[in-house]
Amino acid sequence: MKKLISIVLLILLGIGLGHPAAASDNNNDKESINEKFGVPIVVYGETLTEQQKKSVQEQLGLDENDDVEEFTVTGEDLVTYIEVENRNARMYSSAKITRQEKGQGLNVEIVTPDNITEVSESMYANALLTAGVENANVEVASPVKVSGHSALTGIYKAYDVSGEKLDSVRMEVANEELNVATELAKDAGIDKEKVSELLTEIKKEIAEQDPATKEEVEKIVEEKLQNMNIELSPEDRQLLIDLFDKIRSLDIDFDNVQQQLEDLTKDIQSTIKDIVNDEGFGQKVSDFFTGLLDAIAEFFKSIKSLFS
Repeated sequence: MKKLISIVLLILLGIGLGHPAAASDNNNDKESINEKFGVPIVVYGETLTEQQKKSVQEQLGLDENDDVEEFTVTGEDLVTYIEVENRNARMYSSAKITRQEKGQGLNVEIVTPDNITEVSESMYANALLTAGVENANVEVASPVKVSGHSALTGIYKAYDVSGEKLDSVRMEVANEELNVATELAKDAGIDKEKVSELLTEIKKEIAEQDPATKEEVEKIVEEKLQNMNIELSPEDRQLLIDLFDKIRSLDIDFDNVQQQLEDLTKDIQSTIKDIVNDEGFGQKVSDFFTGLLDAIAEFFKSIKSLFS
């Protein structure tokens, strides 16, 4: 009887998985336009085909009736905003930027997480805070698998065309920060969220201590690595020290972004907790199905024995 119940449970589980919850009708609700900041800005990667552009619009929840400003980010923009020499870079990553009132914070959402392979939401947020982007909702999308780096250039362009020009040095350092973050995650084998947490914690400590020398920055970096039990090669440690020495020398009002850094820390820790919980749930599901298959095998063995 127990074995029969197991089979019934399997069938019911399959039915449940085959009928996902219906999407909310609220998706069609339109938000009012903040007249102080204007309509949202959408920046499309230059390499997108017309079909891919339509796909991105769907991914960003846009339709032909939405009131937005649209621009294209090109290889020339890479040269303009972050001084990269590759004018022929293929640009797929696209972004929608909606500026918010002061105090709303910076919120980043990757709406196509399977297609942005190297950059996490918190990595974008960290880099954008360094560049001077605050109080905005940023959505990133790509119709194909890409690293995600070019989306940063699109966001810079959105601010430029809206009349809020960002500091060129800060944008360049922010791009370097994103490169260091993805390199640590990829080459040093550190989880992307753990890398983001490390960068955020170092920034918070720099805001707290206001280091005057590179040696003081190095001390902060070393302490955070030790406290978070992160082992890096001497080369990767030097990358971090050099990066944060540049960030230290930037004209950043850390008091102004302190709360956003605190909020970012909470978001990262929540994401890490969710990942750990998901992994635990996945193991439980795996154990369940393993036991279920064993039960089915035993059930059929018992039936076979009746006729032998």
